[in-house]
Amino acid sequence: IFRAQTIHRAHFDANEVQMSQLLSIKTGGCSEDCGYCNQSSHFETGLKASKLMEVEAVIAEAKRAKAGGAQRFCMGAAWREPKDRDMDALCHMVSEVKSLGLETCMTLGMLTQSQADRLGGAGLDYYNHNIDTSPEYYGKVITTRTFQDRIDTLERVRNAGMNVCCGGIVGMGETAEDRVGMLVTLANLPEHPGSVPINDLMPTKNTPLGASAKIDGLDFVRTVALARILMPKSVVRLSAGRDNMSEELQALCFLAGANSIFIGDKLLTTKNPGRSKDEALIAKLGIRPMGAEHTH
Repeated sequence: IFRAQTIHRAHFDANEVQMSQLLSIKTGGCSEDCGYCNQSSHFETGLKASKLMEVEAVIAEAKRAKAGGAQRFCMGAAWREPKDRDMDALCHMVSEVKSLGLETCMTLGMLTQSQADRLGGAGLDYYNHNIDTSPEYYGKVITTRTFQDRIDTLERVRNAGMNVCCGGIVGMGETAEDRVGMLVTLANLPEHPGSVPINDLMPTKNTPLGASAKIDGLDFVRTVALARILMPKSVVRLSAGRDNMSEELQALCFLAGANSIFIGDKLLTTKNPGRSKDEALIAKLGIRPMGAEHTH
């Protein structure tokens, strides 16, 4: 943790944390079989599938997110890949959210190069596409797309001039070596991802990984610290699972180099600490939103 915090301070303000908000713009009914996900059509999780949201409804949510202190607005759709007929609406969402002064991010599954180019042209700042776990453990998590498919999408995102947001999930029954393998893979991409989300699995009943043993809190902190050491200039995001973490564990993650969180009550379809809880924690720890004016 000391080494990670030392590296962190060389590249970032030690007390600044980026505030992002995530909205599910199309929920459920996904044809992928990701073993952790309640949005897969392969598992009976009781989640109702919905169509792509209207652009106006997404903009209204983005305005609420900005008013609530978010600096980045992330839009996620439960798709294997977007259909070309959806691209106009998606690009419109990007340009409208960007015009509010928010950073934009989308996660829509795999992309063709022309789709990536269109999103980049609309002004999308970040595209999220996680590798999820190590190459060795990947087959135990997903069978409907390969590890290489993910790497290929990341390359198309970079080719389109967008920033990459790419991380993974821990607590899926993987070994410590797998967690290292995941981070080493990320650190050896042609360039380090701008954002590296580290998710702690939120187990969902009736999913293949729903009964996975929880990762030890200090092992989670070590994972965050290693991400910071391997990718010194990346923003490391403490993502899913914060709702189950104590304030002390979250504080240790910040000390280990995490400097981004998702705010708001929900992460796609799972619980997230509410605004009042986060505001209390941020005040206790003396954290400032990234880019905010310093006040003494």
